[in-house]
Amino acid sequence: MMNQEDKVSFNKEYWRFLWSSILIALSGCLGNVVDGIIVGNLVGEDGVSAINISRTVIQFMFTLSMLLSTGAGMLVGIELGKKDMARAAYIYTVSMASCLAVGLMLTLTGLTIPGTVAGWLCKNELLIQPTLDYLIPMLIGAPAYMMVWAMGTMVGVDGSPRLVSLAIMVDNVVNLCLDIVFIKWFGWGIEGSSTATVVGHLVGIAIMCWHYHYKDQHLHFTWTHNHPALGGIISQGAPLAVASICLTLLLYSANTIVLSTVGRTGIFAFAVCMNLLQVYNLFLAGVCRTIQSLGAIQVGKGDSESFRLVLRKSFNFITIAMMATCALVWIDPEAITQFFGASDDGMISEGRHALRIFSLSFIPFCYIYVIMIVYKLFGHHRMALFISFALSLTVIPVLWAMSRLAPEGLWYSYLIAYLIEAIAIVVIHKATNIQFTLKFKQQAE
Repeated sequence: MMNQEDKVSFNKEYWRFLWSSILIALSGCLGNVVDGIIVGNLVGEDGVSAINISRTVIQFMFTLSMLLSTGAGMLVGIELGKKDMARAAYIYTVSMASCLAVGLMLTLTGLTIPGTVAGWLCKNELLIQPTLDYLIPMLIGAPAYMMVWAMGTMVGVDGSPRLVSLAIMVDNVVNLCLDIVFIKWFGWGIEGSSTATVVGHLVGIAIMCWHYHYKDQHLHFTWTHNHPALGGIISQGAPLAVASICLTLLLYSANTIVLSTVGRTGIFAFAVCMNLLQVYNLFLAGVCRTIQSLGAIQVGKGDSESFRLVLRKSFNFITIAMMATCALVWIDPEAITQFFGASDDGMISEGRHALRIFSLSFIPFCYIYVIMIVYKLFGHHRMALFISFALSLTVIPVLWAMSRLAPEGLWYSYLIAYLIEAIAIVVIHKATNIQFTLKFKQQAE
């Protein structure tokens, strides 16, 4: 049992990890929100729509980074808890090298076939060119996306979450400032927004490299370990990566369905809703990273009480954060749409209706996502994989059916799908009599 002093110390450690993890998440989402706001006001509504269409590629890159670094971060946390620095360093090396290699392959794609990629994502003649303009710098700068997320995970679990927080804050400040410089002063248009994001990530990476200079005992590159690591890394990160793959497929399908059903007005409203999701994602990603990093360390130590405390505090935090965000959206959704440059009455009206519904839809989404992490850490891998697939794939048929049978209720598709999945999880959980009993020995091995 923890005494009072231990609880106070653990609470401080938890909040240090949580807030650092939330700031880390800014790298993946706040840059997109900032791009949307600035582009909406300096370029126009079609620019915001083009960013949302291009976000499928960002989600795909995030999926690859998650597959190669998030699972690795959990494994590194376990090895650090066991004091096995050699094994931790080897896992780190394999993860980082893999992320860089994948990023360079995506760069090659951006240099050779960017038009083909843009054609896959967008079928609207008015939006194809801004989509292509935004995509090219993003694909060429893919290694920066891959490495900033990977380094944030590794440097954080290696004991420097505050440095990661600083790097991400500077990353986003640079992105914000260069957005204005590149778009307004240089006249680069929407390409300037994408270029600014890449430059911001490079600055963030440079700052995180300071970790390797000031900390004596830290993760380092080594290929001397005899045991293979890539298979374990992919296996550990698979449920989260599968969920992200499904989200990529969902984003592509949703963009296509919304554009064909509601047109340019609808795709702009959907783009604003996806930016709202980024706000929820700040809290969700922070909680998930904290559970994966701090929770994994407790698994390595064999401290079940601390592990359960991590889970309890995480669920309490995500509940409060979601409710507060939802309340703010319902108070003044018109202001949010206008914040992204909407001036047309039709777009403002459509955005108001869509935002209020989506703000409710994201609540069950966040709970389901966190529960997937819990199933994974408790060793229920099949259930975690089921949730990974269902989290997004449930939405696609509902979205398609609503577009055909009740297009006026299209925005309710996400909420209906997530409620269906929540019911399915409860039914399967009870039917299979799953027990949340953590077996630390098996987990550590």
